[in-house]
Amino acid sequence: MDISEILRAVRDGGLTVEEAEGKIRYKPLEDLRFAMLDYHRELRAGFPEVIYGAGKSAEQVAAIAANMRKNGAERLLLTRATPELAAAVRAHYPGAAHCAEAGLVVVSGPPVPKNKGRILVVSGGTSDLPVCEEAAVTAETLGHKVTRLYDVGVSGIHRLLSRADALMSARVVVAVAGMEGALPSVIGGLCDCPVIAVPTSVGYGASFGGLSALLTMLNSCAPGISVVNIDNGFGAGYLAGMINGR
Repeated sequence: MDISEILRAVRDGGLTVEEAEGKIRYKPLEDLRFAMLDYHRELRAGFPEVIYGAGKSAEQVAAIAANMRKNGAERLLLTRATPELAAAVRAHYPGAAHCAEAGLVVVSGPPVPKNKGRILVVSGGTSDLPVCEEAAVTAETLGHKVTRLYDVGVSGIHRLLSRADALMSARVVVAVAGMEGALPSVIGGLCDCPVIAVPTSVGYGASFGGLSALLTMLNSCAPGISVVNIDNGFGAGYLAGMINGR
């Protein structure tokens, strides 16, 4: 039972004020020793606390999922997910979907109202697709319409320019690129909407695991560009959703 259900139950006479207070009092936080769960995250931020899977054991992920389910979380997102972690979530959310390319486990829950704007996720190359999919699936899970435009990097700029209509009709663009990382600057000079730049660790030795792309994006001369961390598709998709939802 979430907060809105509790309040409706009090209004309709199904719960006393004291009973409702008891249900609410112990909901916000739960200490599992290895994790501090925040059950009011959805109430404050619109989506339950996201589980970062890297470095967590299957047992830890299973315990987190079990407690989230017990406390009424109908939606769930696990990032950096392996098949083992996906199985741990499915033990408590049988309908969970494992998006292997994106490295995500998604529990969609009840239908989310679709926002009117559209998020465009653009990749420099095919090797950037795992990060792109992490961004795209995250935004979709938050209830946003997403269009994908892949392999349109600056080494063949005509591919990008041929889709100018898609660029100009987007409310937010997530531009994902490795190598020299020039794609967001080009898009920023073509679009009238915010651009979220995502550097990836794709590239040869002098790209320093994405550091070269990160520095290029941070030093972009095009206005209206924000930059997230290397390979952080989740952060880009979440931020794009927050912008589109305004």
